[in-house]
Amino acid sequence: MAQHRVVLLPGDGIGPEITVVARQLLEVVSQRHGFSLSFEEQPIGGSAIDATGEPLPASTLEACKAADAVLLAAIGSPRFDSLPREKRPETGLLGLRAGMELFANLRPVKIVPALIDASSLKRQVIEGVDLMVVRELTGGIYFGQPKGRIETEGDERGFNTMTYSASEVDRIAKVAFEIAQERRGRLCSVDKANVLDVSQLWRDRVDAMAPDYSGVEVSHMYVDNAAMQLVRDPRQFDVLLTGNLFGDILSDEAAMLTGSIGMLPSASLGSEGPGLFEPVHGSAPDIAGQDKANPMAMVLSAAMMLRIGLKQAAAADDLEAAVDAVLAGGFRTGDLMAEGCTQLGCRAMGEQLLKAL
Repeated sequence: MAQHRVVLLPGDGIGPEITVVARQLLEVVSQRHGFSLSFEEQPIGGSAIDATGEPLPASTLEACKAADAVLLAAIGSPRFDSLPREKRPETGLLGLRAGMELFANLRPVKIVPALIDASSLKRQVIEGVDLMVVRELTGGIYFGQPKGRIETEGDERGFNTMTYSASEVDRIAKVAFEIAQERRGRLCSVDKANVLDVSQLWRDRVDAMAPDYSGVEVSHMYVDNAAMQLVRDPRQFDVLLTGNLFGDILSDEAAMLTGSIGMLPSASLGSEGPGLFEPVHGSAPDIAGQDKANPMAMVLSAAMMLRIGLKQAAAADDLEAAVDAVLAGGFRTGDLMAEGCTQLGCRAMGEQLLKAL
């Protein structure tokens, strides 16, 4: 029997609630498919600050690096907004990505037929949308040096540095090209090459790699146009390749095509070692502890973990099919509620998913 070690990071806000649902489903589906999962919970973000004073304890990072896969729920709380930046929950997540050397973030955006009317866009615009955002995760303006704030002749100036090396662009582009090969063979690289030197390098490196992937059609799009096109005609996209800043913004915009950011999973991968799998949504502190959370994105993140991180594709299929079945049956959490459907809380939605399995 295959055995897999999974570190669970419940984190903050609704994180613990949706983690309970995902763990229950993983336990059931692993037994069905004849493999074993051992779970270890570790603190991160606000919960880690409360426990240890640090958003990413060294013990959490070491446990994650030693696991076969890591499943993160959510981090962040307004309780910690007054702390210095290096002590805030979000810094723990950045440190985890850097410490695990995770440079590629994958965010699938696929319209679920049962939820097509939940989107704020018209049915004829979003019907059939199925795209993947491939975002570079450990470079760009979030990590570039120098950065900071300085006093300048009676004024104050803040500054950040957007920087990419050719090797950083090459490795994320390789991931995007390989995914495009497995999908519909279309890759759109997003940049701002008309004004940014770093984007000109980005575009040059993507073009240099393109001949190695003759079956992939490559196009380039400025980020402002890409933001517009995602709303105007999202079906034109198959794989979107982006840097860190642009991908952060565009992936959240793409998420809302589905009607709720509470439905979308993600994966963060490195060249080797375990991957990190997490919902796209945040910690939703306004509904934490009220049994109102939507656990679907966490469950779908668990499915991505099974498929990509643990190579258990059949088990992943079962989790995804359970989500589709429950939604087709008319069950909804509050963020997805529509006329004629049955509204459920987080725990009850978990029970329906278990029944579907």
